[in-house]
Amino acid sequence: MSESIKPHAHDEALGLWRTYVFSTDHKTIAKQYLAIGLFWAIVGGLLAYVMRWQLAYPDTAVPGFGWVPEPSMVGGIVPPEFYNMVVTMHGTIMVFFVAMPILLGAFGNFLIPLMIGARDMAFPRLNMLSVWTLALSSLVLLISFFVPGGAAASGWTAYPPLSAKAIYTGVEWGQNLWIIALALEFASFLMGGINFLTTTINMRAPGLSLFRLPLMIWMQFTAAVLFMLSVGPLIAGAVMLLLDRLAGTSFFLPEGGGQPLLWQHLFWFFGHPEVYVIMLPGMGASLEILPVFSRKPIFGYRPIVYSTIAAGLLSFLVWAHHMFPSGMDPRLAMPFSITTILISVPFAIIVFAMIATLWRGSIRFPTPMLFALGTLTVFIVGGLTGIFNGSAPADIYIHDTYFVVAHFHYTLFSAIFFGGFAAIYYWYPKMFGRMMHETLGKIHFWMTFVFFNAVFFPMFFLGAGGMMRRIANPLQYDFLKPLQPLNIFITIGAILLFLGQLPFVVNFLWSLWAGEKAASNPWAANTLEWTTPSPPPHSNFEVIPVVHRGPYEYSSPEAPEDWFPQDRPVQARPATAG
Repeated sequence: MSESIKPHAHDEALGLWRTYVFSTDHKTIAKQYLAIGLFWAIVGGLLAYVMRWQLAYPDTAVPGFGWVPEPSMVGGIVPPEFYNMVVTMHGTIMVFFVAMPILLGAFGNFLIPLMIGARDMAFPRLNMLSVWTLALSSLVLLISFFVPGGAAASGWTAYPPLSAKAIYTGVEWGQNLWIIALALEFASFLMGGINFLTTTINMRAPGLSLFRLPLMIWMQFTAAVLFMLSVGPLIAGAVMLLLDRLAGTSFFLPEGGGQPLLWQHLFWFFGHPEVYVIMLPGMGASLEILPVFSRKPIFGYRPIVYSTIAAGLLSFLVWAHHMFPSGMDPRLAMPFSITTILISVPFAIIVFAMIATLWRGSIRFPTPMLFALGTLTVFIVGGLTGIFNGSAPADIYIHDTYFVVAHFHYTLFSAIFFGGFAAIYYWYPKMFGRMMHETLGKIHFWMTFVFFNAVFFPMFFLGAGGMMRRIANPLQYDFLKPLQPLNIFITIGAILLFLGQLPFVVNFLWSLWAGEKAASNPWAANTLEWTTPSPPPHSNFEVIPVVHRGPYEYSSPEAPEDWFPQDRPVQARPATAG
């Protein structure tokens, strides 16, 4: 059976352009997704520092930005409309152009065929079209910075009526291009989702049943389902929003009989499942890493799988907690409060399973393990603070304050950045055939962990003190002036957090050429990707493997070592790691 599965025809030498640029190899496509995501991470991070500088020193005008405040205005390094653009584009970039390309596009594409024992994705050409559609989307978004009127400035959620008509000057093409860029990106990930689902269902190696799948594959599969089921209403809303801007319709404009709150329902019906679309793969990376470096089977494999499915289903029933202050009838707010608090239960089960996996394990602390533990630690804070947002009476007070900013950074930063870095450090040897430098990796972790908390934990106090989101000058409000030292402290922490990423950049690039060559299985892990050379050849496997067990059989009495690869028969003599 395994011998009958042949490589795709594109295994032949195809030249430079077809091999490295217009490639249909899932591993090359994964690297292209990773490059796009890392590029936008730099852009989005720099925008965050402009925002933080403005909030720390809003009474200081900086020459060279081309604006002079009027006598009645407090100054700042950028004018108010530019600040709105910075806030909008930072959120848009980090959610849609960093988290999704890295966690879904890069690691989904790289790992799914390797972890299920397939030679490639089910539809290689569709996969290539997906990444180049994302590249086109990125180009459109990049152009939007330079059109007259500047980029979109209505917030990353694009609430009408601000987004449905010109805010400052004429027809703002920045907002139009924002809509087009997101539509193209959604098309890209719809194509990717079709590949993820079809490949996982139809191309698993012999013996690889659903409950022998690595948890990373369950997380990617669930994320793809959530995205494909939730994105339709927002695509319809984006078309209506573009028609309001260009064709004079009034779907969302109240003066024409439209309903601005309709957009919020359409956006958040997609937006809250989207939180889990980008969070689940980051948690999946940590769930892969924890048993490897604690040398224990994962605790509660099936409860984790069932909890992931339950969280996915519940994610479609919580969207309106983003709209508690909108005048919603309390009789409707209560059910959404219940579902919002209820969705914390499956994630609590996953967190407890992660902690139980560590209990009495033979724990080692290489860089991937440190970032996996950072994911767990930071996510716990984000989850606990989310309970306040699920309660309608509490949320009405803290909604649109910096309490919410702190909460969603603790929730999403844990999965996107800590989980993303854990995945990069862990699978870098398999992806590029080189080991990353451990000392630089640990410096990167500790600087990221310490200064992340220095930046975002004080925001809980800002929010409790009443500081609103999306304001350019807190000094205009007397009751916020006592909080200004915290804003300065946060900005200093943000600068140090930025500097903390430099060891990663140096490590990533230096290791490509000078890193120690990686063995096929440097971590002594069980899953199928570690049975291939580092990096894997074009068609991944010489012979499609046959799976004999689950992915987390560490310290098994049936094996003389503390690892037991999925494809090793019980009676076979174990090979050494590497």
